[in-house]
Amino acid sequence: MVYSSLLFIYGFLPVSLILYYITPKKFREMMLLFLSAAFCCMISLYFLIFIAVFAAVNYIFMHLISRSRRNEKLSAVPLAVGIIIDLVAVFAFRTEFFTWLHRMIRAPEGFYPVGISFFALGAVGTLIDVYKGRIKADRNMVRFALYIMFFPRLLMGPLLRYRVFTNILSNRSESLSEMGVGMTIFVKGLAKKVIAADNLYMLYTAARSGDVSEISAVTAWLGAVAYILCLYFELSGFADMGTGTAYLFGLKFPQSFNYPLFSIRLKYFAARWQSQVTQWLRRYITKPIYGVCSKRLLREIVFIMGWGLFGFWYTVDLGGTVWGILIGTAVIIESRLLKKKIMNFTGMIYTFFTVVILGVFLSGDSLGGSVRYLFAMVGGNGILADADGFYLVKTYIVLLLVTMYASTDLFRNLMTRTGRNKVKAAVMAVSPVLVLAVLMLCTAVISYSGSSDMLLMKL
Repeated sequence: MVYSSLLFIYGFLPVSLILYYITPKKFREMMLLFLSAAFCCMISLYFLIFIAVFAAVNYIFMHLISRSRRNEKLSAVPLAVGIIIDLVAVFAFRTEFFTWLHRMIRAPEGFYPVGISFFALGAVGTLIDVYKGRIKADRNMVRFALYIMFFPRLLMGPLLRYRVFTNILSNRSESLSEMGVGMTIFVKGLAKKVIAADNLYMLYTAARSGDVSEISAVTAWLGAVAYILCLYFELSGFADMGTGTAYLFGLKFPQSFNYPLFSIRLKYFAARWQSQVTQWLRRYITKPIYGVCSKRLLREIVFIMGWGLFGFWYTVDLGGTVWGILIGTAVIIESRLLKKKIMNFTGMIYTFFTVVILGVFLSGDSLGGSVRYLFAMVGGNGILADADGFYLVKTYIVLLLVTMYASTDLFRNLMTRTGRNKVKAAVMAVSPVLVLAVLMLCTAVISYSGSSDMLLMKL
């Protein structure tokens, strides 16, 4: 079950809200944990057992680290063991090299612990924070288990530090206005997934269906653009649905994607794309290394390697790692070359095309295949355009233009800068009707095509 399924939208979510709000306030955290367990169970009973054991193991190691903190060397032992267990859990299910472990724990064939890349990093960060003395080991196991398995952030984050999550949990704002905001964010994310991402995926698969050595440059570019737009709407759509769901329960989660694709600089793209994950990498990996690197060049290398780790986190293969390294390198080159201001529009164009070109490494099945695809994009196959390319342009041009505009913050900025209260009031007045109309449209699309559960990446 995913957020974009009819079972979740019209079954699990409304029932969950009713159960939550009829529960006395002092027991609502317990109810959230119960609902999260039910969500995990609806994905798979084995998944519920897996994530419950994962939370219990990390809770134990968190307290082992806390109790042995007086002896730094001694406390490093449970820290190291806990981190190794968490990382092995990630690699065991995101690579093909741990089939022996699958057999040992008797994992069902095809089993995948959804969201493991997020809750594993969250657990590792918590263990490190306890070791460093930044936070105290929480005795409240309900809160810790909720941190690991809270269903609105299970599929696509956001990746929050434990202290941030508990602060949000303690300062819940439960009101009809917050529920209205949450529903708007949820439907926005649903539209991103069902209307934008799924249709862009059709364009992407059509463009990539032919032999890479025979496709035209136009077709290759269409596939590359469709992929990066599809990836953005897919990931940010699920992130918005999770954030909107959290708002319905009074929890205000931060955005994971802040319109990154058409940023005016690559460094802003790097800061706005899956921002909580990049902040995690900076806090726990690159920043500590910066402390022992006095030279600028060494810090830049660390920054590039940090982005390489980010790319590896996405795909757990060489292609993703290369993508991350190239993104980091591009940001460094930009910081060295673009000393003067350039036009915002020019920056948006070069940022978008840089992201599209480098995204080929993220989408490719192999490094060699990605290089061949880039070769096709520059006309290396000797075919600039063909009938297939023109057909795809004619069929999907409206979708591409609309989704490219929707991936910018132009409309949001327009509404922010306008001084006409009447315009804002009119938009606010029609918003509930518009949200309901979009929800009905998405429902019709899902009903026609089946449950929308395609994921480009298993995170």
